[in-house]
Amino acid sequence: MNSNFKYIVSLLFILYFSLIACTQDTRGYKVKVGDKAPDIELVLPDGQKTKLSELKGKVVMLQFTATWCRVCIQEMPHIEKEIWDKLKTNKNFALYGIMYKQNVNDAKKMYDLTSVSYPLTLDTDGTRFHQFSEKNAGVTRNIIIDQDGNIAFLTRLFNAEEFNGMVKKINELLK
Repeated sequence: MNSNFKYIVSLLFILYFSLIACTQDTRGYKVKVGDKAPDIELVLPDGQKTKLSELKGKVVMLQFTATWCRVCIQEMPHIEKEIWDKLKTNKNFALYGIMYKQNVNDAKKMYDLTSVSYPLTLDTDGTRFHQFSEKNAGVTRNIIIDQDGNIAFLTRLFNAEEFNGMVKKINELLK
């Protein structure tokens, strides 16, 4: 009886910690849905600056990208067509691409590569990216922030189902 009890307790212990591990985000995020978004400064190629906290009251989409990231380049025209083109005149919405470890010339190159028209900002040293993501995390990711400055949705890579879920979440927040 005693050995059966120990066996069952051991199994429950393993099961408990396995469930905890499965519920953690394994996509390289430091943040999770519901967290207050870090108050990063967005720096446009012309030097203009905006802090995330200054956008409170708006739904904000941050899209981390880089010229060397094929998945980013694949995703950006979808963001342009399915989100930016439909919402760019909505005063309650803001979208910023954030160029991970890239400079002004890289931003110009990205505009040429993708033909997007939404603002691209610079993160020349990666500090903005690493406010949201682990050190060795991949760059392709989107973060949706609600009107109160809380993270409402996180994506990783470009997956049509997840992308559509993100679009739906943005539209729900704007209602």
